Amino acid sequence: MKGPFRAAPPMEKAQTPTMNILVIDDDASLRRTLRMSLEVLGHRAVEARDSTQALELLGRRPFEMALLDLRLAQEQGLDLLPRLLGLAPGLHVVVVTAYATIETAVEAMRRGAFDYLPKPFTPDQLRVILDRIAHIRRLESQVDELEEQVRSVVPEVDLKTTEPKMREALDVAFKTAASEATVLLRGESGTGKGVLARAIHARSQRAANPFVTLHCPSLSAELLESELFGHVQGAFTGAVRDTVGKVAVAEGGTLLLDEIGDLPLALQPKLLRLLQERCYERVGDTQTRAGNVRILAATNRNLEAELAAGRFREDLYYRLNVIEVTVPPLRDRPGDILPLAEHLLRFFARQNAKPVSGFAEPVRDAMLRYPWPGNIRELRNAIERGVILAVGPMVQLTDLPSQIGNPSQAGPVATEEPLTLDQREAEHIRRILASTATIEEAAATLGIDPSTLYRKRKRFGI
Repeated sequence: MKGPFRAAPPMEKAQTPTMNILVIDDDASLRRTLRMSLEVLGHRAVEARDSTQALELLGRRPFEMALLDLRLAQEQGLDLLPRLLGLAPGLHVVVVTAYATIETAVEAMRRGAFDYLPKPFTPDQLRVILDRIAHIRRLESQVDELEEQVRSVVPEVDLKTTEPKMREALDVAFKTAASEATVLLRGESGTGKGVLARAIHARSQRAANPFVTLHCPSLSAELLESELFGHVQGAFTGAVRDTVGKVAVAEGGTLLLDEIGDLPLALQPKLLRLLQERCYERVGDTQTRAGNVRILAATNRNLEAELAAGRFREDLYYRLNVIEVTVPPLRDRPGDILPLAEHLLRFFARQNAKPVSGFAEPVRDAMLRYPWPGNIRELRNAIERGVILAVGPMVQLTDLPSQIGNPSQAGPVATEEPLTLDQREAEHIRRILASTATIEEAAATLGIDPSTLYRKRKRFGI
């Protein structure tokens, strides 16, 4: 049988990171030649004569790459390929054969091969593949590092709950995750609607594709349309180049429309068209584009009231509300307060390198009594503050925002005519505004965005 290589200049040692490579071929001389060539390139290579030996070696030690001959005496390399990947899912398998056809190449790639080398091949061709694999491994390592950095800044999602209302919400959300249905997430600000939207995406068939969020209250109607659909150069003042929108960025994945109740009325028909027809146009463009995205929407508004007031289209409401999930406020799930607080404490203690291990008993009592108008977002901010200010292993009541330990600041005391939740919230916001220097500081204390605080002040006339 002919050797695997065509004549080529001598190979130089690779500058790519050293890899462990498994050479699978039934011809001893070819295995040896290939192993020696890989070693010259700076890699470590091990030989296997058949599937039994290859699987045994793969089970004993890690390999980054395998060179697999498609003709192994009485065996077919294509049959061995899925078994290799099943044992080592991250293995980059390059199939090698002297009987190259388009059909075998396509079938090898379909079964999970990374690449394909027809015999005879030059050392340079092999080097190109080795460099590509090394490059991909570097990118994967960078992604892992970035994910670790994100985990060090943002607490891991904790969706464990003992509360029936929250269990019901999670049950509905996760049952619909695998479908393509539009889901409307309802609940107060800070209850974790965005976290639940990510959990739905992670459990969907689109999980490998992007999850993108558009905050509807953040921009004017014109800029919001451009942010959602994109625009072409010259569409408006400042449009100096073509720009893709969130729909294109989320292609194949999930698009969360946060605070959908604030979507301008003029933009609602275009969103309805995207939902119904899966198509749209960029601002200033006449070309119709397909939009392969799953839409999730979240709101803390009473959309029924918005319908009655003529600020929200009825057809869009029903199109969005295929599946409705209501996330309960934290005060309605008291059994989750302490577990969530402890989860956040562990995270912030690790992030700040502080030996804080728990809460003093008065803190635990105060957290259970406090109504948490800012919900989980407010709890997160309070625990972060507590960990930073703690001087010992336990967070004390003085380490938390003052309103948590002072019942009189948690909302007015009930009278013979109980106040509504809106009245309690308005009073709480007034107290926080009076005790802070800026809107940004007040919003941070409340655990909400400044834009949300602005809307609440406007709503309550504060």
